[in-house]
Amino acid sequence: MLIDGRAAYIEVNALTQAVASDTTAKSLLMIAGGGLLSGVLTPLAPQLIDKFTGGSGNLRMALVAVPFAVLVFFVVRRCSANPLWAALTAAIVTMIAFVCAVNAAIFIDAQAYGAAKIMRNVLAGLAGGFVGAGIMALAIALLPAGPRDAALWMRMLLTGTLAGALMAVDSAFDLDLTSVLYPVWQAAVAVRLAMVLQRS
Repeated sequence: MLIDGRAAYIEVNALTQAVASDTTAKSLLMIAGGGLLSGVLTPLAPQLIDKFTGGSGNLRMALVAVPFAVLVFFVVRRCSANPLWAALTAAIVTMIAFVCAVNAAIFIDAQAYGAAKIMRNVLAGLAGGFVGAGIMALAIALLPAGPRDAALWMRMLLTGTLAGALMAVDSAFDLDLTSVLYPVWQAAVAVRLAMVLQRS
């Protein structure tokens, strides 16, 4: 009887884990889809923003990141025990990180003046990806329910840095209202963020 009871417990536990795993996979897939959508909207945002907003270049640049910031807000709320204010903070930090990433890419591109165009774009993209993902990781890690394990955040940082190199693809094809960089980067970083938060 004891053996039968233990076998039933193991079977139920395995079923519960399988359901949880399936739910997690679906959740990550939805987050990736959200990242692809926000990445498609990002290069379209400047035209809309310029019609309604004046202000500094950095302010307009921050507003371009609103679609991704909204996604980050929902990821932080859904995948962690952080309160509402913490999710809002994460969204604002995402907008700041976007501005810093663009400025870092511009700076590195200027420093690499004279190098081949594709090399400048790769280096600028790597720098922008590193800065953007790094600021997000550091700030979200400091939230009340943010994991303090640096190894988990390093995966998000590495993903963001490497995906940043896709800036060279956008430049090579002179993409303006479309982008390869933004959908891939935002989807990849959002999924990594969700995976980190789910382990907290």
